[in-house]
Amino acid sequence: MPLVDNLLPEFDQEFAKTRTSLERIPDAKFDWKPHTKSRTLGSLGAHLAGLPGLVMMAIDKDSLNVAPAPTSSPTDGTAAAPKPAPPKSTRELLELFDKNLKTARATLAAAKDDHMLKPWTLQAGEKKIVTLPRMGVIRAFVLNHNIHHRAQLGVYLRLNDVAVPSIYGPSADEAVI
Repeated sequence: MPLVDNLLPEFDQEFAKTRTSLERIPDAKFDWKPHTKSRTLGSLGAHLAGLPGLVMMAIDKDSLNVAPAPTSSPTDGTAAAPKPAPPKSTRELLELFDKNLKTARATLAAAKDDHMLKPWTLQAGEKKIVTLPRMGVIRAFVLNHNIHHRAQLGVYLRLNDVAVPSIYGPSADEAVI
């Protein structure tokens, strides 16, 4: 059995639950945050909507440098791509999530075992932070990272009196179906 066949059911289940949580974000609360050091509700939702994109980064690239050396201009003659505007509504958030999820799932489903076992590195400048097989990157930086931030979203929802969906069992607002 291919390695990704072991990941895909969990991938589908976790991201389906994440979508259910994202659906609950009220448009009127996008700028709300529980503390000055915290993300806004909209920013947290946007981060969750973008997390499936890490699949492509982990499979298509050999590393990610979170603190590359600054340059005055690109050496290949191209300009840096402009950052897309963050979603301003739950509808836009879900569109971004669905688009990223569709591409991520297809990329993951097509990945071959030998490639999933090749190393991938996270670094900050010249310092290597961690090197893992791509399979481990999908588990840690995609699935576990998603679960972590989805739990944060559940707290944000609770603090705003929004019904928290059941995830692994009933929530105080919903019975397990």
